[in-house]
Amino acid sequence: MGYRLLRRPWRAKRPLYWGMLPELAGIVPLLVLFGVAQPDAYRTLFWRIGHDYKLNSSPNMLLYAYANFRPLPHVPFVWTKTLTYYNTVVAIVALFVLLAKMIATIMKIFYPIFGTIVGMIMSALLIISVYGQAGPDYADPRYPSPVPWYLRQSCEIARPYNAVKSCHMARGTFAVTVYMMTVYLVQLSFALWAMWPNKMLDIPSEDDSDDEDDYGRKRGNGKAADVNINTYEMTPPGGSSATMVGAMPPFTPRTQAFHTLDRKLPFREQYN
Repeated sequence: MGYRLLRRPWRAKRPLYWGMLPELAGIVPLLVLFGVAQPDAYRTLFWRIGHDYKLNSSPNMLLYAYANFRPLPHVPFVWTKTLTYYNTVVAIVALFVLLAKMIATIMKIFYPIFGTIVGMIMSALLIISVYGQAGPDYADPRYPSPVPWYLRQSCEIARPYNAVKSCHMARGTFAVTVYMMTVYLVQLSFALWAMWPNKMLDIPSEDDSDDEDDYGRKRGNGKAADVNINTYEMTPPGGSSATMVGAMPPFTPRTQAFHTLDRKLPFREQYN
């Protein structure tokens, strides 16, 4: 038989159902942490702290460029407002995807092809978020920073700025993002495993045919159903097919129509 692409069953249902629990456990804190970071809770402060310790570029480079009429320098992605809004949007999209996935699973229309597409999209979005949070800062050649200081240095250096809790929060946000990226990669692997060619899964079942209804499946080749229908049509009301079909004239729904046109009462005449 041919390869089934759309209506392909999952190889196992329990990992699909129970896999939504760790996804929900990661989305909730991700929404909270990304929401707290809006719009600039500690991003610019961390940028300034790193420059004070000569660990990354300075947030004042934009002011210097404006003051000296120079071209605006390239701001590292890790310190941009775009990353902050991007992370918030990703968390909201992840929640929406989880709700849609739950509804589709209950309705039994969440096939592996959809799981593969969702897994690829969400994995890509989380990979970009992880890269942004742990991205490099080479804007200042004097202080190159392959990784932000709050991920490679102790949070104690932020104590003079009263930003130790913010440093721990940024680390926690990065950890939860990595966790969610891992969850989506595992779900993607599970969906790809279900999409892998398999002889048992590629055999179409009875439920795959949209044109065949329950009645058609039950009647088999159709002969038994024709016999039952003919017997019912040839049986007058109130009698059985075994005793009355041979003793009385055939009676069908069409017979009633003809007798009505002739002003006759078929039941009274037949029984009399």
